[in-house]
Amino acid sequence: MPPCPRATGSEALTAVTAAAGVSPLFLTPLLQRQLADWLAEDLGRGDLTAPALAGRRGSAQWLAKAEGCFCGGVLVEPLFRLLDPGVVVQLHVADGSRVRAGQPLLELAGDAAALVAGERTALNLAMRLSGVATATALLVAELEGTGVRLADTRKTTPGLRMLEKYAVRCGGGVNHRLGLDDAAMLKENHQAWAGGLDQALALVRAHAPWPARVIVEAETAAEAEAAVRAGADAVLLDEFAPEALVALVPQLRALAGGRGVVLEASGVRPDQLRAYAATGIDLISTSAPVTRSAWLDLSMRFHSPFPLV
Repeated sequence: MPPCPRATGSEALTAVTAAAGVSPLFLTPLLQRQLADWLAEDLGRGDLTAPALAGRRGSAQWLAKAEGCFCGGVLVEPLFRLLDPGVVVQLHVADGSRVRAGQPLLELAGDAAALVAGERTALNLAMRLSGVATATALLVAELEGTGVRLADTRKTTPGLRMLEKYAVRCGGGVNHRLGLDDAAMLKENHQAWAGGLDQALALVRAHAPWPARVIVEAETAAEAEAAVRAGADAVLLDEFAPEALVALVPQLRALAGGRGVVLEASGVRPDQLRAYAATGIDLISTSAPVTRSAWLDLSMRFHSPFPLV
């Protein structure tokens, strides 16, 4: 894979990810505040080793210590610039790229104390996000050629939602709802407390912005059919066996007539992804890449000065 283009400052957040065909991560005001807060959490009253490095410059290299899908490189420069506005970062690998053990990922140079102070926060974020991207990529590979997309869920770590969802995109998945304000999903509680599906759906449609979609979760074939008849934009088929969906999916398509309705399977076993894909559904949603993934091991090592110093 060719090296990603050099980009400095906030424009790195779009230029680098574009190299791998990944939807960009924007350095929003919220993300800027989060980066500052995460640094402050680790720094406390200040790095006690800083006096040993006062006035000195350094350069370092990031290396992958295992094979996986890299994610988080676009955060490196914005984070280190909070400690050293003059830091220089050269990314060799775009977010969303497959990496091998021992592969150089990026180089950075600047104030030595700043490089040491920001190392752990930057690596922690990248290792976590790379783990999510790697786990997503493995599942997406199982669906290759089926036309069925793999989506995430709202099961995310508080504070890391947008980054974890970005990592899913880097692994080849797609994002489901980013939050409760993104689309309406009516579950069993809504239907029970609102007086039924028709009542709940009517109330939501009356108050939601017009572009918002309404998704209805169904746990039985009867509930799925009722959702289609009620005019849901999508039906989330929760914990159905693949064998049950083989018959149900065509029935739901026929019931919808010419109206497009997205059929989504959730609560699936990872080893049955292709069996679900063969049923004719549009989407498989899973929280596994976020809730069950291991971090991808990365390291930062002292490096001889590189040309950007």
